[in-house]
Amino acid sequence: MLPTSLPPLSKGGHATHCKRCLSGLPASQVDIDPAKLALSFYCLGSLDVSGELEKKTRDWEREHWREWIWGQQTCGHYGTGFRASSYMTAKHSAEEHSGYDNPQIIMTYTALLSLSILRDNFSRLDRKGLLKFLRSCQNVDGSFSSEPLGGDSDLRTTFCAFAISTMLDDWSGMDVASALQFIRSCRTYEGGYGQSPFGEALGGTTYCALASLRLATKQPDPLTLQDRQKTVRWLVQNQASNGGFSGRTNKDADACYCFWCGASLHVLDAGDLVDKAAMSSFIASCQFKYGGIAKIPGEHPANAVLDPYHTYLSLAAAALLPPDSSDGTSWALCPLDPLLNATYQTSSWARAHIPAPKVDDDDALGDAGI
Repeated sequence: MLPTSLPPLSKGGHATHCKRCLSGLPASQVDIDPAKLALSFYCLGSLDVSGELEKKTRDWEREHWREWIWGQQTCGHYGTGFRASSYMTAKHSAEEHSGYDNPQIIMTYTALLSLSILRDNFSRLDRKGLLKFLRSCQNVDGSFSSEPLGGDSDLRTTFCAFAISTMLDDWSGMDVASALQFIRSCRTYEGGYGQSPFGEALGGTTYCALASLRLATKQPDPLTLQDRQKTVRWLVQNQASNGGFSGRTNKDADACYCFWCGASLHVLDAGDLVDKAAMSSFIASCQFKYGGIAKIPGEHPANAVLDPYHTYLSLAAAALLPPDSSDGTSWALCPLDPLLNATYQTSSWARAHIPAPKVDDDDALGDAGI
């Protein structure tokens, strides 16, 4: 039975946990070092959505993080993007471009959002190179690989390409029609979307598919009525009796799927079908008293990983689908943009500062010597 009153959300503790992870990883998370840039986004995103960024960090720290992220921008034969971290690169490499130093599409998406959280002006962004990078990642079936020379190729990486194009306000880096066809080919009989065609429906890839369709088509409802009903039914059935969401049919609830499934319903304008009080109660039960949110209740640092991934996505879910306001101010979080997966303030900053500066007609004529 779910508790009648909702425990407080330890925003300060979760923010402190994520800031600590920005300084150094615990031993349980050393294997995440190759994806350090994504980890940084989950830490910064947690600080951002909880409204704790300005309170918990100093100007010099935010400047230091900005410089480190820009240090991961890498240019090569296949364009420009961001690598996961500098762990694969020799400190004093004589090569201008290295095959071991290619940008990665998921890291590029998280880097752009992280810099937006830190309110960078993007004067150092190689926009033309970024478009070239996107083109080099698209496959013949319309999907996108994580890297120009291969790697993962599924709805996750395809969503990142759509999000990057949205932030650039430039879709010339992809064949949109082909990419949309790939997304539709991943739909399953249940109403969800698999990572690739003929795959099992997953909550995370269903979000990636629906958000991508909305970003590209700009239609309030990208599905037919029949398909929408089927998808909504599958998502609603994934909310378990303990209030959490499962990522697949007949699987246990996991805190991260509160966002993936909840945001999917929100994208379909069906967020009111979520039992928000039960979901918030499940998230509260996953909290650790010293900060951090685990994937399931009862986990703690002694026997599991309290990673920033589950912390951020739990906070994002609570921001997008908040419990009743009578449950106290501790659950008050910054409003979230469900399509880019960032606060509205951050997504607005990204949309305003990442696109190439507009050139006035008079300036263009002047540059042409007319």
